[in-house]
Amino acid sequence: QVQLVESGGGLVQPGESPRLSCAASGRTFSRYRMGWYRQAPGKQRELVAAVSSGGITNYADSLKGRFTTSRDNPKNTVYLQMNSLKPEDPAVYYCSGSYSGNNSWGQGTQVTVSS
Repeated sequence: QVQLVESGGGLVQPGESPRLSCAASGRTFSRYRMGWYRQAPGKQRELVAAVSSGGITNYADSLKGRFTTSRDNPKNTVYLQMNSLKPEDPAVYYCSGSYSGNNSWGQGTQVTVSS
């Protein structure tokens, strides 16, 4: 299994466009389907975006056109570009990886939008 470490969260201004990164360990990263999830207080964890081992992406309907995920296999890293943050976007953002029945999660990174 890969180990995942997210970074890039923190306090951002409304309308800013932060980029989250998720660095993976191991030599099989390219085989993994990678996903981004988020969980706001009192809410269930929800899928934000995912990218397959072949680079095919899919997004939550409500975030299409505003969030973009991509992967850099030589760097063992997946990214989540978040544009024009809205008040409903603050949450803990988690990176996940799945391959052949194995699932890994990062520890999450908090994204907070200042008021």
